[in-house]
Amino acid sequence: MSAEKPTSFDIAALAGVSQPTVSRALRGDRSVNPATRMRIEAIARQLNYTVDRNASALRRGQSNTIALLFFEDTAPDGSAINPFFLSMLESILRTCAARGYDLLTSFQRLSGDWHMDYEDARKADGIILLGYGDYELYRSRLEQLRSQGTHFVRWGSVEPDSGGATIGCDNIAGGTAAGRRLVDQGRRHIAFLGDASGHYPEFRDRYRGLCGVLRDAGLAVDPGLQADALSAEESGYEATRRLLGRDIAFDAIFAASDMIAIGALHALEEAGLRVPDDVALIGFDDIPAASLSHPPLTTVAQDYRRAGEVLVDTLIARIAGKSTDTMLLPPHLVVRKSG
Repeated sequence: MSAEKPTSFDIAALAGVSQPTVSRALRGDRSVNPATRMRIEAIARQLNYTVDRNASALRRGQSNTIALLFFEDTAPDGSAINPFFLSMLESILRTCAARGYDLLTSFQRLSGDWHMDYEDARKADGIILLGYGDYELYRSRLEQLRSQGTHFVRWGSVEPDSGGATIGCDNIAGGTAAGRRLVDQGRRHIAFLGDASGHYPEFRDRYRGLCGVLRDAGLAVDPGLQADALSAEESGYEATRRLLGRDIAFDAIFAASDMIAIGALHALEEAGLRVPDDVALIGFDDIPAASLSHPPLTTVAQDYRRAGEVLVDTLIARIAGKSTDTMLLPPHLVVRKSG
């Protein structure tokens, strides 16, 4: 072995593997057997070997950077990012670091030419898309990305026409879990807060899950107990006020997000209704504020840690030219005191 700076070929010789295997192992490629990867990493540490990421990227014609784009969809209360995505961001950052990638984050407006600014300009090797807002407006931009061959993966509802790689929560299963919880508690008039149209397909699927439980239990699905809301406290508050104004009895609310549920909680309290005694309340997402509300919010939790890992690994696979599938991650119910 040379006395000069160690190379990946030196590591390969000591580990008894090929040099490409060493390269894959040191960039975190999961196709390498875990035991082999650990052996290679241990030898690299012994030799004080460090990967020249710039040289490696130049050889592959890549930047070793992933772009994470948040679409600015400002809610009525002025917020632009759902706190759920902030929780996911930490997982994305950690996974990028573990895989040897830098992360470039940016706000984008649907009216801008964001799709021309990243991979085409070699700022990034691929794009993760989060927080798109109205899917009907967003869908045409996805088609533009597909047509120009951009490597991208998105978090959201898995739609027949979405194309590309989509990672999302099994929203129907989440709505089913919330509905079963409420029905099992004896609630018979369950309202839903959230835009349940094709503009917001994740909310629509959560509503579908609830409606399926109601039908299975022999309960009516009353359209008057559905009120449109976006994922913001103010929107949840206003939707609950509208619901109360319809003079239709309800004993539970399933909100399409925790932000909506927290707004509903304020409106119910203002109306003199007790949660959960008079009205049970369940949210969706399990954001940090859900456990701090009064009472603490029962909610359907999405696995943001796993979501971040899968988004990054799926994008890296697409950058490498590998085929990838859409994936639905299972949610789970977190029972607290509101419902």
